[in-house]
Amino acid sequence: MAEGIRKRHTKKCPARTGGACRCDGGYEASVYSERDGKKLYKTFRREAEAKSWRADAKRSLDRGSLRAPNGKTLATAAAAWIEGAERAEIRNRSGHRYKPSTLRGYRRALAEQILPAIGTMKLNAVTTAEIQALVDRWHEEGQAPSTVRNSIKPLQAIYRRARAREGVPVNPTRDLELPAPDSREVEILAPDVAAELIEALPVDDRGVWATALYAGLRYGELRALRWGAVDLAAGTIRVRESWDPEAGSIAPKTRTSRRTTPVPVVLRELLRDRRSCAGQYADDALIFAGADGQPFHAASLYRRADRAWSAAGLADRLRLHQARHTYASFMIAAGVNAKALATFMGHSSIKVTFDLYGHLMPGTEAEAAALLDAFLGSRARQAPGNLQ
Repeated sequence: MAEGIRKRHTKKCPARTGGACRCDGGYEASVYSERDGKKLYKTFRREAEAKSWRADAKRSLDRGSLRAPNGKTLATAAAAWIEGAERAEIRNRSGHRYKPSTLRGYRRALAEQILPAIGTMKLNAVTTAEIQALVDRWHEEGQAPSTVRNSIKPLQAIYRRARAREGVPVNPTRDLELPAPDSREVEILAPDVAAELIEALPVDDRGVWATALYAGLRYGELRALRWGAVDLAAGTIRVRESWDPEAGSIAPKTRTSRRTTPVPVVLRELLRDRRSCAGQYADDALIFAGADGQPFHAASLYRRADRAWSAAGLADRLRLHQARHTYASFMIAAGVNAKALATFMGHSSIKVTFDLYGHLMPGTEAEAAALLDAFLGSRARQAPGNLQ
């Protein structure tokens, strides 16, 4: 057996009493860290995998990029990570400090979902299989795919840092099979229904709903939107800030959330009317502020809207994030390509756009054939031999 590799045996294997091995207990690889005075261990099904890991671990120890685990529990590591993120000592993958709302969500997911189940385990002892079992259980309990994915996010962040800086040899969150976003979670409205709902609203509330429906801004972005960010002549909105209920004005959700989104005529007219009613306004004034000059609250906005829609005899209802999904559906139906849509939505990658809205995009065999026929037909008509 190669140095640092040990054959493992099951409890009933004859090899434990001096006989020939008749089991498939796998292999244990180990490598010694002189700096830490400890050994690192990992088990594998096959000897070749154990040898490969040991060689990689030894090189990492020699480079100083790997440390022996310190034995801390996941709960201890999570508390230290949250504290570091709150002090901005730990930042996201874009190099920015985590948003207060993101950290609140992480604390909630850790306290309610993750730590009660595996918080007492050693940080380096948690396996992919154990986390996958949690994911599968949540999914079987009926939790929405988006809820499951959000619950895992703090664990992914903790292990990314532990893998890079604390000597944890394996990130157990890397190969998880997470449920894909369910298209049923994305509720959208037809254009005529959306227009009817906006028309029934109180005049002062039409602008905020229209901006969600026709520009796709998030709730926090709507609350932080200022007149200086809107160029009605050019037909654009520059998204440069968001609003947190505790921290106030903050940077948008991600680096890609800083964007410029087009303003269609229907929205341009509503915003122009609102600006006219505002009279004297400053560029730094909030567009959708309440009477106190502070950002509007969703709860009161929803109450007024529901009353107006009931009075108008309308059965459909709308919420701001549903309006954002509806905006995406409008853009897709209008023929906007997926890359441009990802930019206008402020998504971190085009994969997010496809996961959420791919089912709305043209893609049936008949549609694909029709598009290809139209393209080939136009090219054939442009061929030199066909010119009259």
